[in-house]
Amino acid sequence: MASNTTGSPVTDARDGQVLIVVAVDGSQEAGGAVRWAADDALRRHASLRIVHVVEHGPYDISRFSTPEWPGTLVTNGRKVLAEAEQVARERQPSVEVSTELIEGDLVRSLCDQAAGAAEIVLGSRGLGGFTGALLGSVSVRVAGHAHGPVVVVRPGDEQARREVAVGVDDDPHCEPALAYAFEQSALRGCALRAVHAWQLPVHAFAPEIVYDMDEIRRAQLQVVRDKLGAWQEKFPEVTVLEDVQSAHPVDALVDASATANLVVVGSHGRGGVASALLGSVSRGVLHHARCPVAVVRS
Repeated sequence: MASNTTGSPVTDARDGQVLIVVAVDGSQEAGGAVRWAADDALRRHASLRIVHVVEHGPYDISRFSTPEWPGTLVTNGRKVLAEAEQVARERQPSVEVSTELIEGDLVRSLCDQAAGAAEIVLGSRGLGGFTGALLGSVSVRVAGHAHGPVVVVRPGDEQARREVAVGVDDDPHCEPALAYAFEQSALRGCALRAVHAWQLPVHAFAPEIVYDMDEIRRAQLQVVRDKLGAWQEKFPEVTVLEDVQSAHPVDALVDASATANLVVVGSHGRGGVASALLGSVSRGVLHHARCPVAVVRS
């Protein structure tokens, strides 16, 4: 069941208007996600839909339920939505905001919401997260299964920086990530750091094999330039910083996150479980980046 608790129409892609969805649960992390989403809605001239999902879980089983419990969940959900709406309106008063209360499976519901949106925005860990956890399981699962960009926002430092970072490799799955990263850089009026990290194969350390390191570096740089060429023509206003280095991709992107507004990574979309769908690089960056991360599936 879905309801619009503001009474105003809920817009989506079918109405021809850009829509950004942000999920909230009343946590501090969700508040940061709302502020990030409101700012991006302003940049995109988009509407903002704030959603809260009520999962009944064991309370659907009669032996565990009480007559008043489902109503309590819904009442609390509406309160969470009202508070989040106030945060969004105070942050960006000119953005059109609506709210929606959904009853159902949490991850499936959020993935359904993402299907009709320009992006879905989540906090890094909600109220159900463990204190010691680096990233909540919901964020990982949505990023692994949702079609379209999934932005995971960490709490803490929200200062504006002047860079977007994107991971680049020679796999076709990075093309949607490049499109999203160039668009974000253009909207923000900031530079785009294209990060390509490469590592020598294990056998390269065998003394009998001779490698021309300068030739390897030139080849790796050409990988980046081949990938970026068409996008630079489409977004000539974006300054591109080529960051090619011999390092593990996760380490390189996490380092880039220290001076970035946003890190964008692709996801190969293969496999049957969330960890496989994300891939090790996407998952590693999500866990360790120091700024918001957008995962864009091919």
